[in-house]
Amino acid sequence: MNKILNIKKATELSKQLKQEGKSVVLIGGCFDVLHTGHVEFFKKAKTYGDVLFVLLESDETIKKLKGKNRPIHTQTDRAKVLATIEPINTIIMLPQLENNNDYDSLISKLKPTIIATTTGDPNRYHKERQAKLIQAKVIDVVSRIKNKSTNQLTKLL
Repeated sequence: MNKILNIKKATELSKQLKQEGKSVVLIGGCFDVLHTGHVEFFKKAKTYGDVLFVLLESDETIKKLKGKNRPIHTQTDRAKVLATIEPINTIIMLPQLENNNDYDSLISKLKPTIIATTTGDPNRYHKERQAKLIQAKVIDVVSRIKNKSTNQLTKLL
């Protein structure tokens, strides 16, 4: 089965999995330059459910968030790398989402059981609000690791 899906296919898969009684854990991010913190996040997130979905931000969104020299890898290349990581079951290629309403709509379609985050996630408030809309849980699965941010790593390049 292809791990890399668009939103429509991922929504259908999520619905099917939930009908089978399986729990879907959702995480999201840029995952432009992977490091050990990311791998630990994937492993721990997967332990909270049966299936791990990864929302993968678009190149345009990353450029907006992180600057003109980012991303280093295209969304397609990032998805291919993520597809090789065992705990990840599905990668969802996001278009450029403009605002929180776009993310709310997406979460309402996917209806994950759990939204996994890192301790200190700057978007925690929005994730809790989204989880409440669909009666899901938000769980901090790992703490942020000092000196392991992609932004710090790219400054060294």
